[in-house]
Amino acid sequence: MFKKFVDNNFGLLYLSFLILFVLNSCHKRGPDKLTIAAAANMQFAVEELSKVFSEQSGIDCEVVISSSGKLTAQIIEGAPFDLLLSADMKFPEELYRKGLTRTRPLTYAYGNLILWTLKEGVEPDMESLAKESIEHIALGNPKTAPYGISAMEVMHRTGMEEKLKDKLVFGESISQTNQFIISKVADIGFTSKSVVMSQVMQGRGVWNEIDKDLYDPIEQGIVILNNRNAFQKEAFQFRDFLLSTEGKNILHKFGYETVK
Repeated sequence: MFKKFVDNNFGLLYLSFLILFVLNSCHKRGPDKLTIAAAANMQFAVEELSKVFSEQSGIDCEVVISSSGKLTAQIIEGAPFDLLLSADMKFPEELYRKGLTRTRPLTYAYGNLILWTLKEGVEPDMESLAKESIEHIALGNPKTAPYGISAMEVMHRTGMEEKLKDKLVFGESISQTNQFIISKVADIGFTSKSVVMSQVMQGRGVWNEIDKDLYDPIEQGIVILNNRNAFQKEAFQFRDFLLSTEGKNILHKFGYETVK
């Protein structure tokens, strides 16, 4: 019942948020641009990465944001993306096995899971989740959003999965999960640290990092796709920039850890 309410009332909010982001990414949509498909947790980081890359290289780029699972499904169906920045290694590996990539996947970052709330009087910690005052807990759909898988791991390892199951509200991606938290439809939620480290969200609400022992490392992978040929050279250039010291510094700014 609640999920239907969320879907009906916040579908337009989510769509507006997504459209606004795409319009404010480095360049407008067009067929003559390097097209980067990026997992929703990378929403703010990839905006800065693509902007700096474009300024330095002169290469126009378009950013498409969604859950890793949905982007992968679109790529399998032939979506004209040049690169995938996934929130895990599973989906890039799947595309590699299907022969849809030019390269093997590489790890570009490790993400960090947090609890975040904008509601007054709510403490963003695991103990608070079981309180009666907490009615709705937002997280990504574990079928399509790797950060949702990590949130489920945390609840399982703390023995809270059964106790909290009726409070869970699933977003189709971290972007939608964030909207549940920001709008206060959810009292609290599991999301990526990169969100609260962005300039847009800094200082909004309170958050706490979750103990890394409670979930498997969130290893995020990049892979160059072979769905089209026009921007093969530029795709390799962007990958190299992402893995460079400058690219890593931008990732660190948004709370990611990187491979040394």
